[in-house]
Amino acid sequence: MKKLADGPIHEFIDNPAVKGREDKFIPAIANVAAVLASWKLSLFAHEWLTQDGEIKSTLQMSENIRAKRESAEKTLRSSVSLARPILGLGLLDNVEFGAGKEIFLCLAANGTTAIPVHIPKSQEAEFQKFLSP
Repeated sequence: MKKLADGPIHEFIDNPAVKGREDKFIPAIANVAAVLASWKLSLFAHEWLTQDGEIKSTLQMSENIRAKRESAEKTLRSSVSLARPILGLGLLDNVEFGAGKEIFLCLAANGTTAIPVHIPKSQEAEFQKFLSP
């Protein structure tokens, strides 16, 4: 895991959302560029991404999304453990976030190229193209 400028190196822990369903998810390392290229096709990507698939500046974000980003960035400046984001494939076979979108996208905005995540065990084969080697 890459250290953020002026921030700690974070430990990633299991996301509480998988509790009781650990057998349905596996940990993986997401390739940030591949995930963003796929996620930009999501109906929700416009809140965070430009039409070119770049993460918006805070000035380009709505007030609600900007507040979520600022909260996530505050978390990243602390030394707390981070819950692995949860990724899955949507109806159009593009990546969707089940949890942890703000942390994932703030890490990406800060130059992180590989991020620990959870993916559904049932989608492991389809996810290979979105994972770091």
